Amino acid sequence: MTLAAPMITSTQQTETLLFSILIQLVIMIGAARIMNLVFRRFGQPGVVGEIMAGLLLGPSFFGHFFPAFSASVFGAKPAAPIVILSQIGLILLMCQIGMSFEFNHLREARARRGLLPLAAVSVMVPFGLGVWLGHLSAPVFAGQIPVTLYSLFCGVAMAITAVPILGRILAEYGMLRHELGALAISAAAINDVAGWVLLAGVSAAATATFSPQKSALQVGLILCFVLVCVLVLRPAARALLRKFPIINGEISLSLMAIALICIFLLGMCTFRLGIFTIFGGFAAGLLVHHDRAFVEAWRRQVGGFVLVFFLPVFFTFTGLRTNLLGLTSATDWLWLLAFVAAGTLGKVVPVFIAGRLAGYNSPAALLIGVLMNTRALMELIVLNIGLETGFLPEKVFTMLVILAVATTLMTGPLLQILMPKLSLAVTRSSAA
Repeated sequence: MTLAAPMITSTQQTETLLFSILIQLVIMIGAARIMNLVFRRFGQPGVVGEIMAGLLLGPSFFGHFFPAFSASVFGAKPAAPIVILSQIGLILLMCQIGMSFEFNHLREARARRGLLPLAAVSVMVPFGLGVWLGHLSAPVFAGQIPVTLYSLFCGVAMAITAVPILGRILAEYGMLRHELGALAISAAAINDVAGWVLLAGVSAAATATFSPQKSALQVGLILCFVLVCVLVLRPAARALLRKFPIINGEISLSLMAIALICIFLLGMCTFRLGIFTIFGGFAAGLLVHHDRAFVEAWRRQVGGFVLVFFLPVFFTFTGLRTNLLGLTSATDWLWLLAFVAAGTLGKVVPVFIAGRLAGYNSPAALLIGVLMNTRALMELIVLNIGLETGFLPEKVFTMLVILAVATTLMTGPLLQILMPKLSLAVTRSSAA
């Protein structure tokens, strides 16, 4: 007579999965906060430290020196709950960024004159350079990948600007409401929408569903979405905030529930429009950014949790897929330098020229270019999509991750050099 093996119940499976996810969250959140504080101590934006924490937890360090322990904690690939948590966090973060900046400075003539040219050159020039480098590097790295699709992914990754990270840097340096900060993040928002539309077109071409008619329809639907937000949803948001006013600096639970529902519904809309769910969160934030009482209350009740809990999950998710030690040959490093140089100069130089033509002096135009060169979060999202769809090889994925980190890493030191030249005090927020 043999004894039957004990059955594992669904409750036990759930508890085991929960235990595994909790271990990962403890490590992710702790590492991100420690590195945030370390990098801030050295004058860097704290978010750069959080990105580095994600990379260190991946195969570049933790997985390389402690492979068995890393596999036992994180597994062979990120667990589905971690992937979902990272995406929810991005939606909420984008909403928070949309809430946090002013458009009032754009009423000034030179800001209005500069906005569209800045946004246009910040997309077109680096996109063209990325496509060009993609074609040149394809024989080396992408032998089994269609050259056109590989090159287009390189172009989109180099064209993007990271609105959420730029917003956090501007908040950390007290520039969200300054004319230059508002101009930079407004141009970056246009840049990113254009980038996502480009990415949607590339993805459609990759799946052989691309057509001019479909692209025109998508653009038309996006414009309709913008009009609905401005003409219908914005007045509705004002009415909602009047009905549920902020009392004693607190958002009522009913209003918070309605706000979360609206954020996720707008995310579903933008997903259907092909510009990805996170832009629904950004649109939701823009609808209420005029109500400073609501925005401040949201920051206190929700914002800190989003930054401390959700964002490190995404950075670790990316870090687990990035192996900096995979670049082993001189050829790899030369191509890395080419991508970093082209990505940096392709953003800063054309934005600087457009800023000068709009009437800004050289330090101001250069500062805008430096801000627009911040890629981190958004480029990481594009790169993850390219890797998942198989149109970015692992080595180029790693190179472009380094580009994203490097361009963000240089932002803080350059701001500290340029801000005094514009009579701007370099004040650092302790809340970032």
